[in-house]
Amino acid sequence: MFTGIVETIGIVVAATDDDGGRRLRLGPDATFEDLHHGQSISVSGVCLTVEDYSVDEQWFEVFLARETVEKTYLGAVTEGDRVNLERALPANGRLDGHIVQGHVDTTTRVTEIERVGDDWYFGFELPAEMANYVVQKGSVCLDGISLTVADRRASSFAVAIIPTTYDLTTLSEKDVGDPAHVEVDVVAKYVENMVSGYVDAGVEADADVDIDTNGDADASAE
Repeated sequence: MFTGIVETIGIVVAATDDDGGRRLRLGPDATFEDLHHGQSISVSGVCLTVEDYSVDEQWFEVFLARETVEKTYLGAVTEGDRVNLERALPANGRLDGHIVQGHVDTTTRVTEIERVGDDWYFGFELPAEMANYVVQKGSVCLDGISLTVADRRASSFAVAIIPTTYDLTTLSEKDVGDPAHVEVDVVAKYVENMVSGYVDAGVEADADVDIDTNGDADASAE
């Protein structure tokens, strides 16, 4: 599990494709002293596993399965591209952002970027299948960054970015039209799953209520 608080920016130093997927070698700007084989790490919001590393040379490798290549934009990154990095949250760590799994739901695109005083305003497309999970003032994870929805519209949403987030993440490199990974709040998914049965039962119960010619509701139990 992650928190959406980016620790550092990594640089793609090598990218190799094969039949099974894609391998990336990343060099973080800051050394992760506790890096080890099998460790989970968030790469721009995608939970991946460290398969090889060199502490002395400050790089580590991750493998992207075919599904990951198809569902994220990591299949298109090339040498020199930068990504957000966050190690998994330790059991005694502080949850400063929100619960992030690193399971990307979809990829969206930047629709607008506006400077507002010292802050920034970023707009994004809102895919229809994700609309129920993005709410005003709710949490959303974009490229591994825990953010708050500042504006929610029918087919788009926006977030306000403070200078620290802008400077310490890859958002400062985004342009209109660029892709971004989206992970909605998993709590919303659990709530939907738990109440869906009750909602469906309510719909069926309503369907059993008939209206007679006098306009009175007549519900009969079988």
